[in-house]
Amino acid sequence: LQNAELGKRAPRWIRDNEVTMCMKCKEPFNALTRRRHHCRACGHVVCWKCSDYKAHLEYDGNKLNKVCKDCYHVIIGCTDSEEKKKKGILEIESAEVSGNSVICSFLQYMEKSKPWQKAWCVIPKQEALVLYMYGAPQDVKALATIPLLGYTVDDTPRSADLPHSFKLTQSKSVHSFAADNEELKQKWLKVIHLAVKGET
Repeated sequence: LQNAELGKRAPRWIRDNEVTMCMKCKEPFNALTRRRHHCRACGHVVCWKCSDYKAHLEYDGNKLNKVCKDCYHVIIGCTDSEEKKKKGILEIESAEVSGNSVICSFLQYMEKSKPWQKAWCVIPKQEALVLYMYGAPQDVKALATIPLLGYTVDDTPRSADLPHSFKLTQSKSVHSFAADNEELKQKWLKVIHLAVKGET
């Protein structure tokens, strides 16, 4: 929703399973101490600390509703200087880059001897030489980024690897990925082969 519409129209709620961390403070959710709540103004999934505000919402008959800090400041007409802080590279929202990306999809990811894990991977158009990895498509902070320039791409299958896998290596750094199918793997390789050479 646009700022002018906050509280006037019911928001589209982000589903709980689309995020792994609070969409405001970026702390990871867990079952005991940091549970998921929805801001009734913007629909974002936030933790209890970030939803500890109340504002009258027009679409709900001007009743007091639980809202996040950002919406609270917009609805009551107060500015928050924290919003003006420059975002770090990991703090670019997944939805922001996924909607304007060269390629994005879930991939299995493994680093060093850690177990494989599912990650939402994105190469944004405005930074086509960087691979962003998120826990889920709506996360507001990336788990990691890989600057692709100078990496070597290895898509030789090995028996120990998952099907449809490929590796990115640079000196001692090795990142393994696996797509759900060969077609998706080839799409990723086409984009990555250009990025590692500095082409877009």
